[in-house]
Amino acid sequence: MKAIIHNDKNGLEGLIYKDVTDRQPGHGEVKVRLKAAGLNHRDLFLMADRTANDAPLILGSDGAGLIEAVGAGVPTSLVDTEVVINPCIGWEKTRHVPLVPAILGGPSDGTLAESVIIPAQNAISKPAYLSWEEAGVLPLSALTAFRALFTRGQLQQGDHVLIPGIGGGVATYAMLMALAAGARVSVTSRSEAKQQAALAHGAHHAFNSDSDWKESMNGDTVDLVLDSIGPATFDNYLDVIKPNGRIVTFGASSGNQIEIPLRSVFFPQISIIGTSMGSSEEFADMLQFMERHSLHPIIDSVFPLQETAQAFYHMQQGAQLGNIGIRME
Repeated sequence: MKAIIHNDKNGLEGLIYKDVTDRQPGHGEVKVRLKAAGLNHRDLFLMADRTANDAPLILGSDGAGLIEAVGAGVPTSLVDTEVVINPCIGWEKTRHVPLVPAILGGPSDGTLAESVIIPAQNAISKPAYLSWEEAGVLPLSALTAFRALFTRGQLQQGDHVLIPGIGGGVATYAMLMALAAGARVSVTSRSEAKQQAALAHGAHHAFNSDSDWKESMNGDTVDLVLDSIGPATFDNYLDVIKPNGRIVTFGASSGNQIEIPLRSVFFPQISIIGTSMGSSEEFADMLQFMERHSLHPIIDSVFPLQETAQAFYHMQQGAQLGNIGIRME
């Protein structure tokens, strides 16, 4: 089968489109013939850390397609079922949080290929209202956004949510989900075009990330901040968050270290909460939420599999709003 392999070099230079050995599913596994897949910033981070000593890897955590073969212990009636892939392996119950979630596409081979083998329980019936491209870009980012908003952020109708750095998949899913839940949503971006696009999709307020946040918020404050950026913007959160507010953090795109003025946390009783990915229970709840509210992923662009390197380059530039999809032909 054709696949995108990362090998020999770190970064985008290590990507190769080539034929690889086509395997068959083992006990408890299914083989999914992929129709579409999606890119995540996680893929870029993995490529940046890999060296010439690492074994070849098929990247990709997101995907949707048809079950074309099943292993021992899996009903043959599942063949030809349309599925979307839950990329978090082995995290079944929400309350049983793994130390580090196992995610498809590193260290196990992922979805940037014509087919992928996964545990049968990670192949979930595809919502019929979604196109293949929409289902293909959905899983990891939507799951992360859902857990951040509802499980960890405890979002309630009427809450005011701030989403810094609108543009990527998690941020755009969080915007759509928060709006559907009846929240008020503010976003930031250095890009005027992204600010305007967010407003067009229903955001109530958008402002420049480099501005004075108190001034840009006109004295307004927020109940919940979804942080994927880290040190570059973290101090601003404490300027605009309400007493008893929550900062849910799931990314560190600007670095890993922050300094926090503790009095700004304990006097107003701010909660700083970590989250990452999500459980199988949350994946099912996320799909139900999406379908109940007829939410569609915001797709920035779709590339054929053989142009995956160009798709990653587009992501690396940071110009996209929404998800970047890969189409299998």
